[in-house]
Amino acid sequence: MAKQLKRAFFARDTHIVAKELLGKLLVRRWRGNFLAGRVNEVESYVGENDLACHAAKGRTKRTEVMFGEAGHAYVYLVYGMYCCLNVVTQEPGFPAAVLVRGLMSWNVLPAIANESGDNSISFSAFTQKMGEANVGQTALNGPGKLCRAMHISKAQNGEDLTISNKLWLIDGGYGVGRDRILATPRIGVEYAGKDALLPWRYLLPPRS
Repeated sequence: MAKQLKRAFFARDTHIVAKELLGKLLVRRWRGNFLAGRVNEVESYVGENDLACHAAKGRTKRTEVMFGEAGHAYVYLVYGMYCCLNVVTQEPGFPAAVLVRGLMSWNVLPAIANESGDNSISFSAFTQKMGEANVGQTALNGPGKLCRAMHISKAQNGEDLTISNKLWLIDGGYGVGRDRILATPRIGVEYAGKDALLPWRYLLPPRS
């Protein structure tokens, strides 16, 4: 059984969490189905000294979730119409999060009951329909497109992904070698000056 990621996974260095989220499954329970996709692109936002991070302007009502406990969803709106899903990392009081930018090989799957009630998922049920994940296979590239397809909105802001039965992440046993991870500057943060050049976007290339 593939189980829900717990708080200890997220309460670590943001870059470690970001890289280890690659290959994990993001699961959304929606109207009697599971919407599931494998993470293949993320970005790190780390602290008030990171000028690309929302917390660079201090603690506000908008960024309050980022200052809280690791493992919670930080969902915000951009351009007045697109939601972006982040997962809070590190220790309470230090604002950091990983933006989930892309999913590969996502599918809608019938809800599977399990006796334990702990959001464990029969991984074989996923692999049967998803097959070998590949970036070019029903990919959701871009955080806005991802949230729209997964029905993630500001209603999920603050959701505890370590215990939620509506939105969570699981380790589906998909191994990602460090040599496969590409690192590039983050997208759309030109306003951050020198911090815009930091190689804090991590992604998996398509399998050849």
